[in-house]
Amino acid sequence: MIHEFQKLLNESEKIVFFTGAGISTESGIPDFRGPKGIWKTAQPIYFQDFISSEEKRIESWERKFSSEDTFLSASPNIGHLKISEIMQKKKSSHLITQNVDNLHQNSGIDDSRITELHGNATYAKCLECHKKYELDALRDNFQKSKVPPTCNDCGGLIKTATISFGQPMPEEEMRIAQEKTLTCELFISIGTSLVVFPAAGFPKLAKEVGAKLVIINNQPTDFDHIADLVISDQIGEVFSAIN
Repeated sequence: MIHEFQKLLNESEKIVFFTGAGISTESGIPDFRGPKGIWKTAQPIYFQDFISSEEKRIESWERKFSSEDTFLSASPNIGHLKISEIMQKKKSSHLITQNVDNLHQNSGIDDSRITELHGNATYAKCLECHKKYELDALRDNFQKSKVPPTCNDCGGLIKTATISFGQPMPEEEMRIAQEKTLTCELFISIGTSLVVFPAAGFPKLAKEVGAKLVIINNQPTDFDHIADLVISDQIGEVFSAIN
């Protein structure tokens, strides 16, 4: 299987890498739906609840800052680094990620070649004027006051720059992801259960327009039957064997 994967990589220039939480578990960041996933111990806070309830905003920020050490201590693993290395060689390649941990950027991939479908958890934004806020200052103020942060400029609610359940998907990122999917030769889905739509529809779309589809995931997915190659090994092991 590794030989087949290597052959597909060698033969393709327009490659889309599509990553989910599974690629970052090897960096110590828990996934969402696995046996030890985040949603096993805490229910997600829906966007409308965040907007309408100060209590939910407080809970959301408490969760964020209690898990911050895990994010800050995480480093790109062999999967992230090997994708970065391949993308340096394959100048027409692009990365679409459902992850919010910034590890692909930390691995050396330029922001212009990354499309984040679910946002980024390493900073925050005002929901009204979209001003960007670093988390350190917000953390200090929140831990002292327990008052959810609001924008210095417009008074709007500040939220981590992630897409919550019930929050509209980012239109520009979805447009770019669709464009890259429609024009790729090889689509590689890595570490995602492919159950969260609309993002999970991209592998199927790639296959429908003629691209080769590779799925690398340690659990079966609903799209395995249409894939050209399915690899169930650990992501780090797979990419360690790739030249």
